[in-house]
Amino acid sequence: MNLTKGFKAAGLLAVAFCFASFGGGLKAQVVVSLDSDTIALGDQTTLTISNTDQFPSTDMLSTGGIVALRQDFDTARRVQHTVITCFEPGEHYVHFAEGDSLPLIVTDVAIDTASLEPRDIMPIVRVPYTFWELFRWVLLVWGVAAVAIVVWWLVDRKRKHGSILVHKEPVDTRTPEERALQSLEDLRRTRLWHSGKYKEYYTMLTDAVRRFIEESTGIRATEMTSVETVEAVAGRWPGGRETLRDIFTNADLVKFAKAELDDARHEKTMDEAVEFVREMWKVVKPTPETTPNEDNKAEEEVNNG
Repeated sequence: MNLTKGFKAAGLLAVAFCFASFGGGLKAQVVVSLDSDTIALGDQTTLTISNTDQFPSTDMLSTGGIVALRQDFDTARRVQHTVITCFEPGEHYVHFAEGDSLPLIVTDVAIDTASLEPRDIMPIVRVPYTFWELFRWVLLVWGVAAVAIVVWWLVDRKRKHGSILVHKEPVDTRTPEERALQSLEDLRRTRLWHSGKYKEYYTMLTDAVRRFIEESTGIRATEMTSVETVEAVAGRWPGGRETLRDIFTNADLVKFAKAELDDARHEKTMDEAVEFVREMWKVVKPTPETTPNEDNKAEEEVNNG
């Protein structure tokens, strides 16, 4: 923490790293800096790297809670600018090269509880009944009478004709995995990001994943935040934590931070969603239960043996 405060007081963090060539001499002096080494939760800062031939990609920088949003490259000066953010409070490290990193402090959003002014609960106030409040009881009586007449008519029709025409919706016999994969494949074919509908694309993608989690495990994913859902799923299947967090992170960046991701990231998020559904279903899918007849048969074989 003392090192971090020292960087902050200096105003601009600039660190020079020297890399040795295979022959043992100096190859280049790499200059790396952050616009700010302390940001609020969800804010952005810019990582600047110059004087090197090896520039990190957004995927390489997006580790340990750090998320690389976009990159610009100045070909004349050979300088790379990368906008990064983080949605997890605490101390993080931006890994820009093998074994090299810069500290980044992410502060949580503070709530000023001192300015809240408590107030007493308002007393109950009785108001007179209105015409509509009285009249709706009359409508309720009429409605009950109408339902009774319809029920009597249906019973009488069945007694006379032996059947009542009732339209039944087809029962969906697909597994949660099949429904989720079909929804994701239909969404993939729309390619909504090509028409600029990034928010709609990620909303539909995460909704399909959340419904699958809820249908296959009983976890109320549709009522949870992204972080709560990731932790709940990790309790059932730890191996899906990172994949699910990547999916929700990309979705949150587009829906809330209005980040502009490239086409490869959109496709990668869809592939991760499909992989997550398939692999988690292998873990949580129910096994066929033994029928009572099979139990009795097995018990008789044991007795006879």
